[in-house]
Amino acid sequence: MQKGALLEGMAKIARQAGAAILEVYDQADISVESKADDSPLTAADLAAHNIIVAALAELAPDIPVLSEESDEISFAERSTWPTYFLVDPLDGTKEFISRNGEFTVNIALIKHHKPVLGVVYVPVQDKLYLGNVETQEARRETVDGSKPIRVRHLIDQNITVVASRRHGSDALVSLMETLGQRFEVATENVGSSLKFCLIAEGKADFYPRFAPTSEWDTGAAQALVVAAGGQVVNLDFEPLNYNTKENILNPHFVVFADPGVDWQAIISQSKPFES
Repeated sequence: MQKGALLEGMAKIARQAGAAILEVYDQADISVESKADDSPLTAADLAAHNIIVAALAELAPDIPVLSEESDEISFAERSTWPTYFLVDPLDGTKEFISRNGEFTVNIALIKHHKPVLGVVYVPVQDKLYLGNVETQEARRETVDGSKPIRVRHLIDQNITVVASRRHGSDALVSLMETLGQRFEVATENVGSSLKFCLIAEGKADFYPRFAPTSEWDTGAAQALVVAAGGQVVNLDFEPLNYNTKENILNPHFVVFADPGVDWQAIISQSKPFES
């Protein structure tokens, strides 16, 4: 199957999962369980997972699937996969529970440890983001139609930094102080992979993440940002890789839009990162 057709199929599946999530979201009470790592689990997570896994098996039966809700798959098995789908059926479960709308459906295609296709769907807004890294095409679909998106390049000293609603650290505070010495900094707090989306569509410039994330949190969004002209890198400024080790935790990373800014030098000046 051609990548374009595969991406469109992934987009359709994300919409289907989003519809199932909204059915639970609109209920008066949302039942919440705790997983082994104490993270929350709802009926919406499971409904979206089941829809996505079944639909991907029909769309591309030869491509295996790793979902947040199927993480019992061993590294011994998945290490043999050159290509696979990486899925977060409901990214931002805490945002879902708090009913602020800042949650997404994420589906990525990973090939040789790199995201090559990505779909991020925002059910509450009926907004869909699609990225194809190989063709360097990214777009946003809303009720008003489809529009190509690109990261923005700085034209002055004003930048917007996006951050998680729920995760801060001393390292982040120090980095923000360093950024403030060079730029006029505005901040925007938002949940889930929406932070990546803001960068991909040219509404933000920088996203530092110094708190734990898993690979399914970032795969689809990384494909979107890279397809839109941005970068997602670890603190050695190497692109995030996938399915290379037993655990699925990401290193700390940064997402940025304008490659003309020496973000690496800025980070190296921040005190927690001094050698």
